[in-house]
Amino acid sequence: MNYWLVKSEPGCWSWADHVQKGVEPWDGVRNFQAAKYMKAMEVGDLAFFYHSQKEKAVVGVLEVVTTAYPDPSDESGRFVCVDFKALHPLKHPVSLKQIKDDPRLADMALVKQARLSVLPVAPDAWALINALGGVEE
Repeated sequence: MNYWLVKSEPGCWSWADHVQKGVEPWDGVRNFQAAKYMKAMEVGDLAFFYHSQKEKAVVGVLEVVTTAYPDPSDESGRFVCVDFKALHPLKHPVSLKQIKDDPRLADMALVKQARLSVLPVAPDAWALINALGGVEE
């Protein structure tokens, strides 16, 4: 199993929106590196749902329920999307500040490649963020 982090602006698509829908495609990604990560996702992989912009925090956990397929919102046909199912919220959102301030997370892609909207998460970072968020694995 692999772990990921996907970012969304809450004003465009929030954790609450995803929970309400249940399963929804993660579309509109137009960065080649982020798309490469999406192509590497497998059914059953887990992803943190990260609110970007004002809140800047990990707020929930998603499960990958489809492998990558052509993004219907991309007229060029070069980008993909995957479907995610909302699993559960973190009991306590884990802020970007908390992540940056924790030396154990210094190598996390969220810190080093902050502009990407889809990022891999190492297993140790996954466990630590869940613990910080009050989630027992």
